[in-house]
Amino acid sequence: MSTSTEALNFEAPRLGRRALWFRQIAAILRLEVRKNFIGKRAILLYLLAAFPILLMAAVSVQLGTRASSPNNISEANIMFAGILYEPVILRTIIFFGCAWTFMNLFRGEVVDRSLHYYFLAPVRREVLVFGKYFSGIVATLVLFTMTTAGSLMFLYVGLGSSGMDYLTNGPGKGQAMTYLGITWLACVGYGAAFLVIGLFFRNPMIPALIAYGWEFINFLLPPVLKKISVIHYLHSLAPVPVSEGPFAMVAEPTPAYLSIPGLLIFTAAVLTLASYRIRKMQITYGGE
Repeated sequence: MSTSTEALNFEAPRLGRRALWFRQIAAILRLEVRKNFIGKRAILLYLLAAFPILLMAAVSVQLGTRASSPNNISEANIMFAGILYEPVILRTIIFFGCAWTFMNLFRGEVVDRSLHYYFLAPVRREVLVFGKYFSGIVATLVLFTMTTAGSLMFLYVGLGSSGMDYLTNGPGKGQAMTYLGITWLACVGYGAAFLVIGLFFRNPMIPALIAYGWEFINFLLPPVLKKISVIHYLHSLAPVPVSEGPFAMVAEPTPAYLSIPGLLIFTAAVLTLASYRIRKMQITYGGE
C-alpha cells in the first residue's frame, strides 16, 4: 500500500510538469502564429504561396481552350507533377518558404533584439523550441496547403466537367490527398532542418543555399547519397511518376512505409539537436 502511494506521489509532479509544458507550448504557439501571419516577414511568405496558384490559373485558361479527354487529363497530370508541383512548389516554394519561416523563428528574434524576453521568462528552452516549431508548422501548413489545393483546383477546372469529375469521383481525389500529404511532410522535415540552421549559424542563408544545392542535384547523386536528403523521400511518394532526366542516377524509390516514418524520425532527431543547442545558446546582440 505504501509503495503504491509513493509511486502516485512521484508521478503527480511529473504529470503536473507535463501539463505546464503543454500550456506553455500552447501560449508560445498562439503568440508566434500571430507573428508568422501578421508580421512584416509574412509578406514574402504570402507572395511565395500565391505564385503557383496564379501560375496555374493562367495555365488553366489555356487548358480550357482544348477539348477535354482522358488523354488530356493524363497529360495534364504529368504536366502538373513534372513542371509545376515538384520543381516549383516542392523544390522551390516550400523549400524557401520553410527556410524563411523557420530560420527566422530564432534568428529573427536575435536581429530584432527580442529573444532575451523569452530567455528571461520561466519557460524551459526546450519548450520554447517546440512552441516556435509548431507555430512555423501551422503557418507553412496553412499557406502551402492552400498553394497545393488551389493549384490542383485550377488544373482540373481548366479541364472542364470531365476534369472536375476526375477530381471528385475518380483517381484525382486520391492523387490530391497524396500531394497534400507530401506538402505536409515537406513542411515538417524542412521546417525542422531550417530551425536548427537558424540556431547554429549567424548567417543562415549560406547553409540554406548549400542545402538547396544538395537537394537540387539529388538526381545526379548515387543511390546511397540520394537517401541523405529530404527530397528523395518526398519524390518517392509522388502519385504521378516524374522523370528526373537522362542524366539522373537510377535509384529505387523508398516505399511509403519507410519514407514517412523515416522523415518523422529525422524530424524528431533534428528537434532533439535543436533542444540541445538552445540550452547552451548565449545572446550576443552586439555581434549581430
